[in-house]
Amino acid sequence: MTFRQRLTLASAGAVAIAVAVASVAVWFLVRSELRAQVDESIVQRAEAVKGIRIPFRGQHLPQIGLGLGEPLVYFQVVLPGGGVLRTENGPALPFAPAEVEAGQIVFEDRTADGVHYRVYTEGLAAGYTLLLARPLTEVDSLLRRLTFVLALVAGGGVALAAGLGLAVTRTTARPVARLTEATERVTETGDLSLRIDEPPARSDEIGRLASSFNAMLEALEGSIAAQRRLVADASHELRTPLTSVRTNIELLASGRPLEPAERERLISDVRIQLEELTAIVNDLVELARGTERPPTLADVRLDEVARDAVERFERRLPGVRVRRELDEVVVTGDAARISRAIGNLLDNAVKWSDGEIELAVHGPVVSVRDHGPGFVEEDLPHVFDRFYRAAGARGMPGSGLGLAIVRQVAESHGGRAVAENHPEGGAVVRLELAPTRATLPAPP
Repeated sequence: MTFRQRLTLASAGAVAIAVAVASVAVWFLVRSELRAQVDESIVQRAEAVKGIRIPFRGQHLPQIGLGLGEPLVYFQVVLPGGGVLRTENGPALPFAPAEVEAGQIVFEDRTADGVHYRVYTEGLAAGYTLLLARPLTEVDSLLRRLTFVLALVAGGGVALAAGLGLAVTRTTARPVARLTEATERVTETGDLSLRIDEPPARSDEIGRLASSFNAMLEALEGSIAAQRRLVADASHELRTPLTSVRTNIELLASGRPLEPAERERLISDVRIQLEELTAIVNDLVELARGTERPPTLADVRLDEVARDAVERFERRLPGVRVRRELDEVVVTGDAARISRAIGNLLDNAVKWSDGEIELAVHGPVVSVRDHGPGFVEEDLPHVFDRFYRAAGARGMPGSGLGLAIVRQVAESHGGRAVAENHPEGGAVVRLELAPTRATLPAPP
């Protein structure tokens, strides 16, 4: 069965159950009301009969309260000796009275000669018993007609519910059908630009499902586009050093006589280009690892990680001076990744600095400032993009991935990376981690 058929069947079944329960309740309510009226009329007749004085045995009971259109009630008094006084010209009731004591009243349903009676039995003083019986023929006939009418109403209600349910499910299931068709088309064609058109004001489950599906397709499309850009950018960045290395190696292997200085220059160029290739590959591996595995979290002294990164940087570039302001701060994070990000901040700053760099750790924030020309305004939104190179940095060494790694480390720690120009000149890039621990108290 299709989803639409199951939904129609479920709605029709629910209506059928509701109508059946309501019909049964109405039937019993009407039956109870009719029985109550019958019992009330019998009690009224019994009170009239009890008011009659019978002076001698053998006298018949008169017709009591029988007017035009009133239902027929049979009266009978059972004497202590077993004799019977009954309505004049009335039939003898074909059943024995219930065993009752004086003052006790019993209502029963009896059937005699195919006639259904409502029987009233009351114990009187001195061993007398009063017996009244009223045929329930008209009541039973009315209940049979009511049963037929309720059955028709129930059947019509179920049929109407099935028709309306089919119409409603067609309307309700239409967005689901469109969603199914869209997923099938995406599966067959791989086209992630497909979207489901739903009214923007629709906020029910179907609307949220369509919105979620569109958001998922948009995220997948963006992810695949980013992967394609990454592959294209990586190919472009790798092509230049590979071409240079191949050219130099072919020249060295050609057997052509070379001056020692020229040979040394070629070998040095090959070494530099190989180092650049190694840096690009390492950065790509770092970016891939950062998206595949979460950071290893532990309590980390951020100031000590920054100090170690600065010392390694100064050993590598002894001519560069880094001025430090380090507060004692403990954060929860991955020390290796944080150290790599700080190193990238220093490498980026040294490209623009005049020989002095400022690094500060205040709270869970590491900021690095250079004293260069600062960022161009149109470059600021893109400085953390992969392989992005500002116009003034295209001739400088580097893979274009350093600040992208900084942003990735910040976001994996629940923080962010920020780039801006310093009011007094130069650029400032900040690695802001999520605040996890208060600053340590100063040592005594």
